Amino acid sequence: MTRTVSQTTTRQVGVSIGLIVALFVVVLLTLTLGHLGVPLTHLFAPVGTETLILSTLRGPRLIVAVLAGAAFGVAGTLFQTVTRNPLGSPDVIGVSAGAAAGAAAFGLLWTGLLPVPVGALVGALVAMALVFAGTGRGFSSPTRVLLVGVGVSAMAGAFVQFVISRAGREQATVLSAYLNGSVASRSWDHVAIIGAGLVILLPCAFALRRRLEVLALGDEISDALGSPSANTRVLAVLAGIGLATAAVSVVGPVAFIALTAPQIAIRLARVPGPAIGLSALTGAVLLALADLLTQQLPLPVQLPVGILTAALGGIYLGLLLITKFRKGTL
Repeated sequence: MTRTVSQTTTRQVGVSIGLIVALFVVVLLTLTLGHLGVPLTHLFAPVGTETLILSTLRGPRLIVAVLAGAAFGVAGTLFQTVTRNPLGSPDVIGVSAGAAAGAAAFGLLWTGLLPVPVGALVGALVAMALVFAGTGRGFSSPTRVLLVGVGVSAMAGAFVQFVISRAGREQATVLSAYLNGSVASRSWDHVAIIGAGLVILLPCAFALRRRLEVLALGDEISDALGSPSANTRVLAVLAGIGLATAAVSVVGPVAFIALTAPQIAIRLARVPGPAIGLSALTGAVLLALADLLTQQLPLPVQLPVGILTAALGGIYLGLLLITKFRKGTL
């Protein structure tokens, strides 16, 4: 038993180091490739326009991608643990759609009433309140949460389309770009928003890790061991909503990072329970890598990163559904 735990810990450390190295490589490639790339030898001593590129164009964009990817990864882990289902991510159960609807409402429909990040949080909370009420059993029934979440996502999407129809052409174009999910033209203000969200909520997620590991064994076992399942579930959902909202408020509802990052982390480390730190690293690598690809793909126009993640995530989701169907767990 001790040997097994030691092997698992060693593998987790190895996977963590591998992900950090991968993220470092992606960061270097992002800053050095392309016609705006800065030579590797100048990264720490830029000259002329290189300073502008690092401080205004690629630097904030890269940091936002890394931090938002980490936030999506942890949010996905929390929701998948609570629902005990690999499909239970903010994308699927309505959090991202609700946050997007809130951002659209207070960014275009009721401008000035609330800041856009606060509006996104309000939208996410409303979406989760609808899911909580719609299941009739709170968050204790994974299947009901997923089904009601799909319906809430559809309603939020319809509301966003209504806002777009009411907005002017220029505003609708900006909103459409945001809803596709993008890290282009991000500033240090966006870095501050997502950074503050992680500083506040990431320690909360780590503090819940032990309770989530017990919750993954079942509500009855969790309650018997003195870790109330209902309290753990509510705290995890609130932390997940906050992290997903912080990410959505700065990059839009980027699809499938929250869905895939936790599953990739678990499969790499071969751990049975939630891998919060590894999920954060995996999400950061995935979103930063996706943004690197959108910048370097030889296309006439640069795609929003959300389109690329949606295409790749859709393939992953299809494979996941087929696997679960064959195993008889769907």
